[in-house]
Amino acid sequence: MSEPFSRFLHPFDVAHHPSLEPEVKRALLASWASDRASVRNKPALRKRPGARRAVPVDDVLAALRSLDGGEARAP
Repeated sequence: MSEPFSRFLHPFDVAHHPSLEPEVKRALLASWASDRASVRNKPALRKRPGARRAVPVDDVLAALRSLDGGEARAP
């Protein structure tokens, strides 16, 4: 992938990226949703390596659902 993962500020940036394959989007979002990305003492937040701020895990899961055509809206 030519763009580093750290360039994505929000999960919907990944979900709506025009040149990423769906499988790549899923892999990026799944790694973001993983417990490895959870914020210590704040299990509802996820922060990827190199990110400046955390996002709610609900936003990550909504972005994943949007790839399946599920009901999801960008914040």
